[in-house]
Amino acid sequence: MKGDQEQRMKPSAERNSPALWPQVLLPFLLSLFRGALPEEIRYSIPEELAKNSVVGHLAKDLGLSIRDLPARRLRISAEKEYFTVNPESGDLLVSERIDREQICGKKLLCILDFDTVAENPLSIFHVAVIVQDINDNTPLFKQSKINLKIVESTKPGKTFPLDPALDSDAGPNSLQRYHLNDNEYFDLTEKQTPDGRKYPELILKHSLDREEQNFHQLVLTAVDGGDPPQSGTTQIQIQVTDANDNPPVFTQDVYRVSLREGVPRGFSVLRVTATDQDEGGNAEITYSFHNVDEQVEQFFNLDKRTGEITTKDDFDFEIANSYTLGIEAKDSGDLAAHCSVQVEILDENDCTPEVIVTSVFTPLPENSPPGTVIALIKTRDRDSGENGEVYCQILGKTEFMLKSYSKNYYKLVTDRALDREEISEYNVTIMATDRGRPPLSSNKSITLHIADVNDNAPVFHQASYVVHVAENNPPGASIAQVSASDPDLGPNGHVSYSIVASDLEPRALSSYVSVSAQSGVLFAQRAFDHEQLRAFELTLQARDHGSPALSANVSLRVLVGDRNDNAPRVLYPALGPDGSALFDTVPRAAQPGYLVTKVVAVDADSGHNAWLSYHVLQASEPGLFSLGLRTGEVRTARALGDRDAARQRLLVAVRDGGQPPLSATATLLLVFADSLQEALPDLSDRPEPSDPQGELQFYLVVALALISVLFLLAVILAVALHLRRSSSSTAWGCFKPGLGSKSGPGVLPSYSEGTLPYSYNLCVASQSAKTEFNFLNVTPEVVPPRDLLCEDTSWVPSTNHGDAGVTFTSDTILKVSFN
Repeated sequence: MKGDQEQRMKPSAERNSPALWPQVLLPFLLSLFRGALPEEIRYSIPEELAKNSVVGHLAKDLGLSIRDLPARRLRISAEKEYFTVNPESGDLLVSERIDREQICGKKLLCILDFDTVAENPLSIFHVAVIVQDINDNTPLFKQSKINLKIVESTKPGKTFPLDPALDSDAGPNSLQRYHLNDNEYFDLTEKQTPDGRKYPELILKHSLDREEQNFHQLVLTAVDGGDPPQSGTTQIQIQVTDANDNPPVFTQDVYRVSLREGVPRGFSVLRVTATDQDEGGNAEITYSFHNVDEQVEQFFNLDKRTGEITTKDDFDFEIANSYTLGIEAKDSGDLAAHCSVQVEILDENDCTPEVIVTSVFTPLPENSPPGTVIALIKTRDRDSGENGEVYCQILGKTEFMLKSYSKNYYKLVTDRALDREEISEYNVTIMATDRGRPPLSSNKSITLHIADVNDNAPVFHQASYVVHVAENNPPGASIAQVSASDPDLGPNGHVSYSIVASDLEPRALSSYVSVSAQSGVLFAQRAFDHEQLRAFELTLQARDHGSPALSANVSLRVLVGDRNDNAPRVLYPALGPDGSALFDTVPRAAQPGYLVTKVVAVDADSGHNAWLSYHVLQASEPGLFSLGLRTGEVRTARALGDRDAARQRLLVAVRDGGQPPLSATATLLLVFADSLQEALPDLSDRPEPSDPQGELQFYLVVALALISVLFLLAVILAVALHLRRSSSSTAWGCFKPGLGSKSGPGVLPSYSEGTLPYSYNLCVASQSAKTEFNFLNVTPEVVPPRDLLCEDTSWVPSTNHGDAGVTFTSDTILKVSFN
């Protein structure tokens, strides 16, 4: 015995005991669970090992050196430590009692999993210990004695069920068989309950004779399958009673009754009735449950006097739809009869249908065609019959419909086209209803997200844009912003902007404007000049980032507004070649209102910025001349007085209408004289002899006078020849239009950009002393290449631009026209 005990205490990793596990069963179980266990260190030990018993050489199996164990600090990491590690040898030891029945109950395979931790470096190892069952539990009966009373008249073959024994071991070590000690009258048979439990039944072999032997004592033994096997016993004491000739008899061997599952507690199910033809005490019958399941006693009560069966708890058809009740009727003489009551539970519609969503395909692209499957739905009702028949429907009006797929399955499909921009999320409520009376129903909501598809092109917020930009804007400043929206999501709704066309030159476009691709802000790349570019048009494109991308175009017109950035420019009077001011002559007899000259100026700006006004800044005689505010015409305000100087100087300012206004000045030199010769001395008496400009003007006047004398001589000679040939007393001689005299002092030499195109149309008539000036427009191309002079030397030219005449000493009329 001692050797056997020591052999049992050794771990199965070190021995191979066929008594504990059969040779075939253990490898089969290990191979069955090997796939479920991860790669780990496995040991197998029997339960109930003594403390500090060696389970296995853990350090060696982990590949750890014994001398490294102090530094590695190998230990167990588990909530409840059944094992420990020997710090010196690295062996895995049992640290406390291991009771397989307490840990695993009746499980076929009992495994203790835990981790071992080693430090320096940190490592974690998984260990599994299979706890083998040992036959450490003896089969035990509930009672140490069983008392039976058997009437002597009981016929052989009668059976008497006995209470089973209990064994906590599992597998082969559990209860295996019963046997009865040898005797003459009784035998033993084994029966098995539906759950696999074995219980004994006592069988009467021969008739009993109370007078011969009124008491029998038997020993019932329960044996397990251990090696060696263990057993438990109980004594059966049988008392042979006097014969009760008539046992109770039930009116039916089998009773059948139906109950609805909703009956209340205490409801009367059935009353069983047994009769006994005996009299007195032998006819008194008591009823009891016989060999019934625990569930029967949980749901039913039996009145031992009346035999009435009542309900004790609520029934659930879905848990159990029938019960079998074994009823025993026993008289006072211990004669008994048995019957069976079959209780059928009728289903009521007490279970609500369930809606189970097995698959949901979300998000769903918005361009999904009608009929696209969205979800697979299953219905379930634990009721039976019509109470368990379920149909589904969608609540509300939606874009979806249900189609029956198979038994209890439906497909949720789209019924029409979807639009995420209109509805991006749906809550589809599905109601399942059974066909019970009254019907029960339940709802299930499915949240369906609609995935975006690039089906919307960007849309500009305006049909077209007009932008006003003042000129001289700072380069790089933003001048406008276009904005387009795209209701799509993500890249499909992300809009970028670009310039795709323009009425500017393609090379010049990038130097004028640019657009931010992200914000749509338009930037000026340079300062605009209204005088060079007043307007230009762009075509902007908004393009999303979808695949394929969608786009939209819009027209944007940029109007460059004018700023007052150009001062007025005086075209007339212009300065001479030496930079000195030219002069105009005024007849001494000029009446008030006589047009002396006209200041001509231009302004490159436009609008108000180009509206010019003329103002006198300085005048030798303030009241002698008037200046037209808008026309720039200089007229005599009064007649020349004796005290007025022959030479007058006017300083004229030309202002534009801008804010602030810009201006330019012009100096007018006016000489009162009836002829050019008369004006020359006044010009030569200028007080600034050292002024180069004055000297130049003097020489020009002298040259002009000489040329004029020669011209007048030529005119007189021509007139005389003409008079000689003509009988008319009066004749005119006219030069061709477009011929001009050579420039001299007081005469504009030529016209270029910024000057007025003046030419002279000179006509001479006899017997007249009146000179007339008319303005003519002549282009530079018609100016003669050289001057033509009249032969009459008595003619003196004048630069007056007015309509008043100048009196000459001869009878010649000089007509000069300016336009």
